[in-house]
Amino acid sequence: MSDVLNYVCSFAFFASVLRVTTPILFATLGSIVAERAGASNIALEATMLFAALFGALGSGLSGSLAVGFLCAVLGGLLVTVMLCVFALRLKADIILTGIALNLLAGGGTVFIMYMFLQDKGSTSSIATKVFPSVTIPGVSSIPVLGQILSGHNVLTYVAFLMVAVVWVLLFRTRLGAHIRAVGENPGAAASVGINVVRTQNIALLLSGFLTSLGGAFMSMGYMNGFSQNMVAGRGFIALAAASMGQLHPVLGMVAALIFGAADAFSNAMAAMRIPDELVKLIPYATTIVGMVVFSAADQRRRLARKKQAMEQS
Repeated sequence: MSDVLNYVCSFAFFASVLRVTTPILFATLGSIVAERAGASNIALEATMLFAALFGALGSGLSGSLAVGFLCAVLGGLLVTVMLCVFALRLKADIILTGIALNLLAGGGTVFIMYMFLQDKGSTSSIATKVFPSVTIPGVSSIPVLGQILSGHNVLTYVAFLMVAVVWVLLFRTRLGAHIRAVGENPGAAASVGINVVRTQNIALLLSGFLTSLGGAFMSMGYMNGFSQNMVAGRGFIALAAASMGQLHPVLGMVAALIFGAADAFSNAMAAMRIPDELVKLIPYATTIVGMVVFSAADQRRRLARKKQAMEQS
């Protein structure tokens, strides 16, 4: 147990938190953009799975990192396009559509992998290209910060940069104003000339793109290749992080870091003689506890506002 505690208090652990948080953060930002437009993207898990598989296959079969990245993005966007068509064009229930796509991804990725490689477990038979790590000049030589912040995969830096990009998009652009208006009151938005369906389509596609980056990281950064069900619920954890972050990019990043820390801790616990089932439970148990705490705090805030409104009246 002392070895685990020493590791948790080390700089290597904090560095691993940033690495583990990366796919969760991408999907969290994707969820925030979609939810802000009133179009819940429940298919985050499916998007990440397809992006991870297509990225591994594309880079491994072509021998090109750029081709693999393009395939990952297109694979993830394929899921999002299906969500847009069924939910926004054909008017199917968007929640049920997202659940159906998640179920499709679980077996569909295995089927596609078997079609190309005759393997149902992983893409280990091909050499998947991996995004490079980046050493930040100046920062790498700083004793503490250098060990934590420098030397990560390039997509890790992109993920945290996207927090600022999404904030600017939502709160400093015309498109962001339209997205928020549609999410808050689609009837009022339509009355001033905003195309509600088109805005929701754009928000979902942006959500799919961001989430696809998380899937690409899973197979071309976090691991070297795709394996069956490798996303392992990170899409659902991202939904919880977006909710806990009150659909704000910065608060969503904080929530994603909390869940990333729980995941990194479970990885550290795996080195001990503890049942594997218990170790794998840690991130999901943290998600449940986090949602309970958030719901209780939110309920208290609503009661306080209601009481204040009654007193003023």
